[in-house]
Amino acid sequence: MLVDLHIHESKYSLDSHVSLEKIIEEAKRKGLDGIAITDHDDMQIKEEAETLSKNLNYPIFVGVEYLTLEGDIVAFGIDKVPEGRIPAQEFINLVNEAGGVCISAHPFRNNNRGLENNLNTIRGLAGIEGFNGNTDKLSNLKAFETAKKLGIQAVGSSDAHHQHAVGRFATKLPFTVTNVAELIRAIKTNECVPMIYVDGIYKEIEER
Repeated sequence: MLVDLHIHESKYSLDSHVSLEKIIEEAKRKGLDGIAITDHDDMQIKEEAETLSKNLNYPIFVGVEYLTLEGDIVAFGIDKVPEGRIPAQEFINLVNEAGGVCISAHPFRNNNRGLENNLNTIRGLAGIEGFNGNTDKLSNLKAFETAKKLGIQAVGSSDAHHQHAVGRFATKLPFTVTNVAELIRAIKTNECVPMIYVDGIYKEIEER
């Protein structure tokens, strides 16, 4: 199952320029089997996404991209976002204790929002974005190599804020999932594969 694990829609991520409906339209056009909406520090889209997912019979998984004191983390499996900023390790512990999963978002992007070398000391991540569609190639490569070195699976995500960018990278899950609980279980297998959209199809990334 192919899922884009990191997308922003315009209602609750103010830096996004694409609606949930247009995200789904582009995801289907590219052949994605599902999408994850991970707005900045916000999960208010959840009810709307669940209704739309049911009406369209198309999986929409709602998580969050939370800015910790050390950098951004994509998380699934929590019902609300912490008030204010807390340390990355504290946030990861909170999510893991709730039965969820955390993925380091664009760890080496040059915008002071990635975990960067904190990856070497932080514990409990389920994945690292080795391939983020909003990040330059060298920074992605460093993230991918760091994931390999640390023995943490690399995933692919678009981090899309515009319609055309949806699905630029995606993640192949080891089995079909229909809700967030199943998505978490799939990520926890440590068998996810980052994919890239090239010439109208998804391909496994060669650097893997």
